[in-house]
Amino acid sequence: MIRRDAEEKLRALACGFPAVSVIGPRQSGKTTLVRSVFPDLPYVLLEDPDTRAFAEEDPRSFLAHYEKTGAIFDEIQRVPELFSYLQGVLDWHQRPGQFILTGSQNFLMMERISQSLAGRVGIIKLLPLSMRELAHAGVEVERYEDLLYAGLFPRPYSSGIHPADFYSSYIQTYLERDLRLLRQVQDLSAFQRFMKMCAHRSGQVVNYSSLANDCGITHNTAKAWLSLLETSLLITLIRPHHKNFNKRLVKMPKLYFTDPGLAAHLAGIQSADDLCFHPLKGGLFESLVISEFLKVRFNRGKESNLYFWRDKSGHEIDCVIEYGGRDLVPVEIKSSRTASPDFFKEITHWNRLSGNTPDRSFVVYGGDQSQRRTAGQLVGYREMDPIVSYLV
Repeated sequence: MIRRDAEEKLRALACGFPAVSVIGPRQSGKTTLVRSVFPDLPYVLLEDPDTRAFAEEDPRSFLAHYEKTGAIFDEIQRVPELFSYLQGVLDWHQRPGQFILTGSQNFLMMERISQSLAGRVGIIKLLPLSMRELAHAGVEVERYEDLLYAGLFPRPYSSGIHPADFYSSYIQTYLERDLRLLRQVQDLSAFQRFMKMCAHRSGQVVNYSSLANDCGITHNTAKAWLSLLETSLLITLIRPHHKNFNKRLVKMPKLYFTDPGLAAHLAGIQSADDLCFHPLKGGLFESLVISEFLKVRFNRGKESNLYFWRDKSGHEIDCVIEYGGRDLVPVEIKSSRTASPDFFKEITHWNRLSGNTPDRSFVVYGGDQSQRRTAGQLVGYREMDPIVSYLV
C-alpha cells in the first residue's frame, strides 16, 4: 500500500470533529486511506444491497449498531436519509472521530453535508497519487511522458493493470454509475464527447461557446457540465487573478484535468512515446504541475490558492500562487527539458508591473537541474520543494 500525505491531516481532523468526510474522484484511494488510518473502526460499505436496505428501511436501528464503536461509512451518499439521523447521533455523543464518511459522488456528498451536518464534519479532498508519494513508495518513473500517459491513480501502480484498460473502465463507471445517479445528464454519449473535447483543451482558457458548438450542446449546458466535472474533482478550473496592474484582463478560467492520464486517454493518445511530439504535451504537462500544487493544498485540508494572469496584450503567467492573504508568486510551466532564457520573459514583465522580486519567481520545466538565475529560480519538475512553502 502506498502511504498518503493526507494521513496526518485526516488524523488531526478526526481529533477535532465528530465526523470526517473524505471526498475525491472515484478510485483516488479514499477507502484504502481511511481503512489504514482507522483500522479499529468497523467498515460498512453502503453499496452492499443488504446493508443499504437495512440503512434505508430502519436508519435509527442501523446507526444504533455503531453508536458506541463508531464506523467508516463508505459510499454513504447511496443512503441520503442517513445524514439527517446522523446529525442527531453526532450531537448527542459529541465524540471526536466517531464516524468517517467517504463517497465518490461529491456533488451528493457535499449537498447532504451542507444540509444536515454543517459544522459537524471536517472535510478533506483526496486526489490521485502525487509524484512525491510515488517516489516515497519506490516507484521510479523515467520520463514525465510516462506520468502523463499512465496518470497517477493508485490502481495501475498497485495491480499492474495497463493504463488504457484502467481508464476505459474508469470512464464507463463514471458515466454509467455516477452520472446516472445524479440524473443531470440525459445523453451520456454527448457527455463523453464533451469530456473528450475538454481533454483537448487542457491548459487552455475556456471558451464556452466554442466548447458548446464542438459538442452540439448549448452554452448553458457546457457551463453546467464543466461544473459537474469540477465538482467530481476530475477537472479544476483555475480562475484569473483580479489584480490587473492597469491592464484589461482575460476573465474566463483555464481548464486542467486533475489527472493527466485521464486527459491523455480521452484525447486518444495510445502510448507515452506518442506524447513526445504531441500538440497536447504542453497542456498535459501543465496539468501535471498544477495538480501537484493542488495536492499539496488538499492534503493539508486547504482549498486552492492558485490563479493565472493574462492581459489583452497576450502577456501571461501560467500560475499565480496567492499566499499570506495578498502576496503573489508567479510560476511559469514549460515542458521543455532544455532551459532557455526565454523561460523568464513573462515573469520579468510581471515583476516589472507588480514589484515582485526574482527570489519569489519560478519556472517549473521538464528537466532535472534546478538553478537560481538572475530573473528567477529554475525548478525541475521532480524537485518543486522551493515552491511548496508558498502553497502551505
